[in-house]
Amino acid sequence: MPEPTPATDPLALESQICFALSVASRGVIAAYRPVLEPLRLTHPQYLVMLALWQHAPLSLKALAERLHMETATLSPMTRRLEALGYLRRDRDPDDGRGLALSLTEPGRTLRRQAEQVPVQMMRRLRMDETELRELQRLMTMLMERVHPGAA
Repeated sequence: MPEPTPATDPLALESQICFALSVASRGVIAAYRPVLEPLRLTHPQYLVMLALWQHAPLSLKALAERLHMETATLSPMTRRLEALGYLRRDRDPDDGRGLALSLTEPGRTLRRQAEQVPVQMMRRLRMDETELRELQRLMTMLMERVHPGAA
């Protein structure tokens, strides 16, 4: 019997979507690191700021739902962003036990600097806008199928 190849072996590492997503995800996040350093943001903090730039103010719970993360993960992250002066954490007026997150003036100003991040990332990933839009479309479709109502 001939040796299976990635084209004929259903368990070939190279043909697994989980492998491709894992390697690509680590690579893309690593590519963001030098782009985000001047903003003093890590990739997860950048995601928080993106959500706040679009939807602030947000409760910590609403932010967690939007980012598909646990509040226990976001709490220290938002404390660090508060220490950087980018956001304010106050008691949620609708739920005294929860936190309400709002942008500070430096946090709003940071958005203007961050507008260059997508342009820099296109260059770093060597992808044009059409390719990125198609990748985004496919990834959003995958997110919706894995987590209905996610996108």
